Amino acid sequence: MNKRNRVMEIFYRFMSGEHMAVKDLAAEYEVSEKSIQRDISEIKNFMAEYGYSVGREEVKFDRSSQKMYFEAEKFLTNGEMLAITKILIATRTLPQDKMNQLVEKLEGFASTKDKKRLKELVKRELYHYKPVATLCNDLIDNLYALAEAIDDKQEITITYYKMDKSRIDRRIRPLAIVFSEYYFYLIAVHEVDDEWKERYYRIDRITDMIKHRTRFEVEYDSRFDEGKLKNEIQYMWPGKEQQIEFEFTGPSVQAILDRIPKSKVIKREKDKVTIQATVVHGTGIKMTLLSQGSWVKVLSPQSFAEEMKEEVEKMMERYR
Repeated sequence: MNKRNRVMEIFYRFMSGEHMAVKDLAAEYEVSEKSIQRDISEIKNFMAEYGYSVGREEVKFDRSSQKMYFEAEKFLTNGEMLAITKILIATRTLPQDKMNQLVEKLEGFASTKDKKRLKELVKRELYHYKPVATLCNDLIDNLYALAEAIDDKQEITITYYKMDKSRIDRRIRPLAIVFSEYYFYLIAVHEVDDEWKERYYRIDRITDMIKHRTRFEVEYDSRFDEGKLKNEIQYMWPGKEQQIEFEFTGPSVQAILDRIPKSKVIKREKDKVTIQATVVHGTGIKMTLLSQGSWVKVLSPQSFAEEMKEEVEKMMERYR
């Protein structure tokens, strides 16, 4: 092997996460240790000049093992890759083949010796993985096509299947994409009687899309804030913003605060707390509070407390 190929191979091995000692490399490539040191100097010089563009910082030396390695501050650590992979699998949003492909790509960032460990840590979850049902041919392609239309402020016509499986073809202005409880949603507006109405569409139910030449403008102060929406809405059920208060007697106050991001404890008593929250009023927040069973009692507004009572009474009727 000539010097150029040797340097490239050593560089690739560093990029793959290997820890290597000069003497071991010299023996492996049948050259002197000085030759290997010169090779590594060339790699260091390259990293100093182009390190930012390749995403690596520098070659470092581990005194305990007497080996060199690449510091990878701009790349994912093994722990970060494991966390992302676990979160990705937990979404259940992608078909099995797409999920396998993405997980395999993430594992590709790991070093040779750590790749096997990462595979072992997620293989049982992948084996038992159950994706949610989708109608579109390729969810990822749908996502990106919609993202382009949002960025280009381009009107589109979508073919969409509603919850009752009825089909609609609708011309809309796409505004944002959010993810919630297993599904990606498109936030868009469409014209009804000369007024633009906001609607949510599950992206996996969009089976076709036509992009039009028509562009639209969004005033800076009127831009859709998906972050604000995510903090207030539950299960992507639309409605108006509302402030509520409720008592909570469950074992984990933090769990309910985490479930409703814009919430806080305003009163603590021996066996209960009172929580105030800003939410999107509607079916979503009712589903969240009802999921806590008898641990929750809505205090205000009175109209919402009455809605909750009616819902509980309907539930009781089903058991009579």
